[in-house]
Amino acid sequence: MSISLSVHGAAQTVTGSCYLLQSGRTRFLIDCGMFQGSKTLKALNYGDFPFKPDDIDFVLLTHAHIDHSGLIPKLVKKGFAGPIYATHGTIDLLTCMLPDSAHIQETEVDQLNKRNARRGRPEVTPIYTLEDAEAALRTFSPVAYDEWIEPAEGVRARFWNAGHILGSSSIEIELMTGIESPRTMRLLFSGDIGPEVTSFHPTPDSPRNLDYLICEATYGARERPAMTLASRRDLLAAEVNEALKGKGVLIVPSFAVERTQELLSDLLALAHERRIPQVPIFLDSPLAIRATEVFVDHARELEDGDAFRHAMRSPLLRTTESVQESMMIERIEGSHIIVAASGMCDAGRIRHHLKNHLWRNNATVLMVGYQAEGTLGRILQNGVRAVRIQGEEVKVNASIRTLDIYSGHADGPGLASWVEERGPVSRGIILVHGEKEGIAGLDERLADRGLDGERIFAPELDAVFDLLAESPATRERPAPRRLQPEFVGHQDWHNDLSRLWLDLEEELDKAADDKARRVILRRIRRALENEHD
Repeated sequence: MSISLSVHGAAQTVTGSCYLLQSGRTRFLIDCGMFQGSKTLKALNYGDFPFKPDDIDFVLLTHAHIDHSGLIPKLVKKGFAGPIYATHGTIDLLTCMLPDSAHIQETEVDQLNKRNARRGRPEVTPIYTLEDAEAALRTFSPVAYDEWIEPAEGVRARFWNAGHILGSSSIEIELMTGIESPRTMRLLFSGDIGPEVTSFHPTPDSPRNLDYLICEATYGARERPAMTLASRRDLLAAEVNEALKGKGVLIVPSFAVERTQELLSDLLALAHERRIPQVPIFLDSPLAIRATEVFVDHARELEDGDAFRHAMRSPLLRTTESVQESMMIERIEGSHIIVAASGMCDAGRIRHHLKNHLWRNNATVLMVGYQAEGTLGRILQNGVRAVRIQGEEVKVNASIRTLDIYSGHADGPGLASWVEERGPVSRGIILVHGEKEGIAGLDERLADRGLDGERIFAPELDAVFDLLAESPATRERPAPRRLQPEFVGHQDWHNDLSRLWLDLEEELDKAADDKARRVILRRIRRALENEHD
C-alpha cells in the first residue's frame, strides 16, 4: 500500500490551493482553488488538471474563498462525480460565490472575444459557466464541526473551526496504512488560520499529536502589533477621518466575504458613535451584498452576531446591485466611502472606481487585505506613479494607504504558536499557501521554537510526497512541470510590459520636442532589431 500527497496549488504562492491525497486505491482532494495574481499564474486555470477528475473519489473543502474553491465547477465539468464535503456556512456562501465567479468569467470572456474579433484573434471560452457552477453546487454534502465522517473505507475526516471566515475549517484526516505499526496515519490540513482579533469567530482550534501537518504560511514573515477590537477601530477611525478631509473620497478594495462584513461592522459602529463623519457608505459588490445576507442568516453562529445584524440596518449603508447603480456613485458630491471587490484590485467594480479616482488628489485608497505579487493592489502598494486599467493609463495622485488589521490570516507569531500547539508532529510539516518570504519567515520562527528544520518542507508546484517513506517525507520529481518555479509568486512579463509602456509614455511626455521623442523611439526600435540579430 502507498500513501502520497501531491501539492497542485498554493506552492510558494498564496492562491490555487489544491492537494491530492492517494491512499491505496482511494484518491481525493483537499480544496480545488483558482489561481489569482499574474496572468502567467492565472493561465493555469485554463489548462488541464494534473490529475484525471473522474479518478477523484471525493473532495474535502476547507472554506469558501475562491482560491480554495474556485475550480470546483471545472472539476465537475471535466468528469468528477463524487461528493464534496464542507460545512453548512461554506456551502451557503458558495451558493453566492460560485455563480458569481462563473458570471465574472463569462462577462470577461465576452469582452475579450469582442476585442479578439477586432484583432482577428480566435475566440476563447470561459473556464466554466453559470450552468457548470449550479451543477457543482448539487454535489455538496454538509458536515458539522467536530464530528467524524467516513467518506471512504479506511479514511476518516473531521472538520475544526479555523476562525478564518464563516464556515472555515482545518481538516483532520486519518488513513489506515495497511501496515502493522502504526496502523493509522494522522494528517491535519490547516486551511487558512484566522487572526487573534476578529469580530466573528473564536480562537482557532484543532487536534494535537500528528504525523503530518500541512500548514499555510501567508503571513509567516510578518508580525502585527498586539490588537483588540477597540484598538482596531481606533486605527480605522484615524484613517477614515484623514481620508474624508476636504470632501475626500475613501475607496476600500475589500474581499467580498468576511473582510467586507467586519469592515462594515466597524465603520458603522464608528459612525454611530460619531467618531467618524456620518457619510454614505456604499457597498458596491453584488457578491458582497449577498454574502452579507448569508452572514446575517448565520448571525447566531457569530461571536457578536446581534450587533452585526443591527449595524447592517443602518441608513448610512447603501447597497448597489446593478451596474447602473454603481455608476451613479460617481455623481455623488462631497465625502463618501466606497467598499468594492475585488480585494486585490484584479477584477470587479473596484477597477472602475480606481480608474475614476486614482488621479484625484482628494482620494484615498485603503488596502485592508493581502495583496499578492503581480496584482494591481500590490503594484499600487509598491508606490507606482501610474497604472494601466482597462487599457488606459491612469496617474496615481491618490493617497495609497495600507491598514493591516483586517487580514483573515494569523501573523507569523500566531502561526508559529498554532503549529507548536499541534505538536508533536512526528514526520513532517509541509508549508504551503505562502510566498517565499512568508514561508522562510515561518520556517525561521519554527526553528527558533526548537522544531527540527529537516522535517519542515516547502514544496514546489506539483511536488509529490511519499508519506510512508523512511525519511519524514521523500519528494518525488514532478514531471512535467506546469510552471517553472521562477514564475510562481512573482510579477510576470505582462507586469513588466505594462511598466515599460508607462515608463515610455512618461519619457515621451518629458521630452523637449517631437525630434527628441523620435530619437527615443528610434533607440527602442534599434534595440528590438538588435535582439533579432
